[in-house]
Amino acid sequence: MRYLIFCILLINTFFIKAQEKSLRLVDYNKIVGGDARLNQYLPLLIGKRVAVVANHASMVQNTYLVDTLLQLQVDVVKIFSPEHGFFGNQAAGKAITNSLLKADRIVIVSLYGKKKKPDSTDLQGVDVMVFDLQDVGVRFYTYISTLSLVMEACAENNIPMIVLDRPNPNGFYVDGPVLKPGFRSFVGMHPVPTVYGMTIGEYARMLNGEGWLKNSVRCDLTVISLKHYTHNEIVKLPVKPSPNLPNWRSVYLYPSLCFFEGTIVSVGRGTSTPFQVYGHPDLSYGNYVFTPQIKDNIKPKLSGQQCFGQNLAGYAENYRKNPRQLNLSWLINAYKNLKDKHAFFNAYFDKLAGTDSLRRQIENGTSEKQIRRSWQNDLNKFLIIRKKYLLYP
Repeated sequence: MRYLIFCILLINTFFIKAQEKSLRLVDYNKIVGGDARLNQYLPLLIGKRVAVVANHASMVQNTYLVDTLLQLQVDVVKIFSPEHGFFGNQAAGKAITNSLLKADRIVIVSLYGKKKKPDSTDLQGVDVMVFDLQDVGVRFYTYISTLSLVMEACAENNIPMIVLDRPNPNGFYVDGPVLKPGFRSFVGMHPVPTVYGMTIGEYARMLNGEGWLKNSVRCDLTVISLKHYTHNEIVKLPVKPSPNLPNWRSVYLYPSLCFFEGTIVSVGRGTSTPFQVYGHPDLSYGNYVFTPQIKDNIKPKLSGQQCFGQNLAGYAENYRKNPRQLNLSWLINAYKNLKDKHAFFNAYFDKLAGTDSLRRQIENGTSEKQIRRSWQNDLNKFLIIRKKYLLYP
């Protein structure tokens, strides 16, 4: 086993080095999404009562998936929506109630309110489930948690599920601590690293194959795969996947900057550059200044306070030369610089990290190199698991 792990690590290292200069920034339209391959999944829907898990980014070219299916005479009987709602305009963490798609009189069932998993009542009269959400490839981005719970519900109610695969804009690397037992939550349900390097279709295959669904149930799963996609691309998404990820830079920086959500530091919510900057009123370094403001009746962290810090748009633009890994220096340096160490972290941080080790390491002054070394054995084991379910080079 040790030899196998060593070989996997050696191959992975060689692959990364060999591909380092060819990491590409590509437009989504270069890729054929699973949603666009109608000939692959439409025959599975004709004559069936269809439920759809979708939101504002579930587009078939320039048309919403639900509209596309209705135009093709598919009997869409119910819609399920994730965090941020069907229209993608609700704040992070805000509970969402059920609603009605007025034009077509289709009930929209919220999976981010009183419940996060469809129950048997929700699924009555459903013959097949279609899942189409744009993930960003980070464990604490909740769409993969919704995926897991919907797969469980389908398995328990004998409903086949079709995942329309979409590219992972952060699918070009694997990094971060692997979730530990005892830290499971809706922002981390499975023993995967912070950045797992898989599309949502590949991830669904892993949930089934590893028996990670509740009671090890298996979903009758079909993945409609992508065309012209590789795990060596940063994909510019045509529609922002959630309100505070407005462009490819924010999506690229999100895996590293989201750790600040578990601290007193702002990541630019309430500004025009969310998840592209970070700062705090008492931070004594950095040459960037911003002031979070209330927007759409949402009060962000440090609202109305002038924050000093860094604008990382230039770092994102330098993606070809950046290491393919999380950047911990921003988090570590902010902790060292701010005086109120006891207030720096909040209870949310350990959920985001999937462990309490990262917080304790930063508090103890552990170097970034040593922190990374502490992840390596778990990452090596995950890479072996991951390899079994990959669909793309």
